[in-house]
Amino acid sequence: MDQGALAVTARSAPGRLLAVLAAFDHTHPALSLTDISRRAGLTLTTAHRLVSALTEWGALERDPSGLYHVGLRLWEVAALAPRGLALRQVALPFLEDLYEATHENVQLAVRDGSEVVYTEWLSGRSAVGVHIRVGARWPLHVTGVGLALLAHSDFELQEAYCAGPLAAYTAHTITDPVRLRRVLAEVRRAGVAVSSRQVTEDALSVAAPVRGPGGAVTAAVSVVVPHADAQVPVLAPAVRLAARGISRALGWQPDSRGPG
Repeated sequence: MDQGALAVTARSAPGRLLAVLAAFDHTHPALSLTDISRRAGLTLTTAHRLVSALTEWGALERDPSGLYHVGLRLWEVAALAPRGLALRQVALPFLEDLYEATHENVQLAVRDGSEVVYTEWLSGRSAVGVHIRVGARWPLHVTGVGLALLAHSDFELQEAYCAGPLAAYTAHTITDPVRLRRVLAEVRRAGVAVSSRQVTEDALSVAAPVRGPGGAVTAAVSVVVPHADAQVPVLAPAVRLAARGISRALGWQPDSRGPG
């Protein structure tokens, strides 16, 4: 979240608390009180009061050096999210099977607005390096899981996303809305999404949608392999099988939406 957004949310009492928590992210996991005050757009006195309350409750923890970190109490609450730990627990056996079949990076992700959020990641020892970790966020159009999720989102959301700026990370990143719409249509037709060298020049991902009890797509699973060795026709059935297994474990029945 940018500093302007933080300052806006900090105007109300709940907003100020949220601004303190939002000051932490993957690039700022440990902050001093001064850092929190600055990033949250709060006075030092207000930041101190809120940080003290959050620390007492367990949402924040203070290490011996005086820096603050997100606390375990907050993790306990976050673990109750149905698209977080609960989804991971259901999906993990199928992710492990996919990993054993490929010995490559295996990922599980959900959509949050215009971004994909990774909820699980199994890494192969000799697999291609990826810029992913649990909790990481990426724009939907640049990853396989993101394309799978975007392709099965509401039409209005797809159109709004395609109309917005499409960030580029490599020369292969999709930045043309017309091309993105064609790719999304192909994802729906094929049942899998392929993202080739969109985030890094050496990686390719194959992803498939995961469906909930009513048939709506709630998550996506993918395998990431070196682009030079990628065999999409071999990987696609394995990824689809994993996604279908997770979907069934979540309560989805093929007849609830037709072909899966």
